[in-house]
Order: sequence, then C-alpha cells, then structure tokens
Amino acid sequence: MATIPPQARSKQLRACLLCSIIQHPMDFRKNGCPNCEELMQMKGSPDRISACTTTYFDGIISVIDAEASWVARWQRTSKYVRGMYAVRVKGRIPEDVEAELESRGIKYRPRDQSDQD
Repeated sequence: MATIPPQARSKQLRACLLCSIIQHPMDFRKNGCPNCEELMQMKGSPDRISACTTTYFDGIISVIDAEASWVARWQRTSKYVRGMYAVRVKGRIPEDVEAELESRGIKYRPRDQSDQD
C-alpha cells in the first residue's frame, strides 16, 4: 500500500509513467513503484526515477478499494495497490521498458489519455 504524502511535500510529488501512482521521490527510491517495480526498476536509482516518473500530471484520485471502484476501472488502476493516482500523466516510459512490455505481449498505453478505448 502506498502512503499519502503530507501537504508540505506535495510540490515534489512524481507520478509513475506506467501506472500513474503518485509518490514522493524518496518513496520511489526507498520502495520502488508498488505496482510495476519489476519493469521500472526504480528502487535505489535516482536516474531511473527521473526517467520513469514525472512531475507533469493532472488531477488526483484516491483509490481505496480498487476492485469495487468504477473510477479505478475507468483509469485502468483496478488491479493496482490502493493509493493516489494521477488522472493524466504527461510523458512516455523509457524505450527499454516499452520493449520489455512488447516482448511480454503487453500493449503500452500512455497515461495522457491520448489512447482512449
């Protein structure tokens, strides 16, 4: 489960480019991404955090019970841990992560809402 950052640190928040969870950079560094660390490999890597997250995101939703939430289904976060998620994230994942997704047969869908169902 992701933690909710205090108000004073909110200007430093970053959103994961793959799952859109919002955390403080220190949380990404300490724990990695709680949803996609296997692919993103951010834990302990400031360079990887910079490449795989962004400060450019719009809107915040709080997901408490992801499986029961229509908003989580709409945002494609219903299988993720509870936490804060960006509604829209600007940027693309690094090429190596996109290649890994493709090799696993997973289609990458940017979180900027440019690829709507």
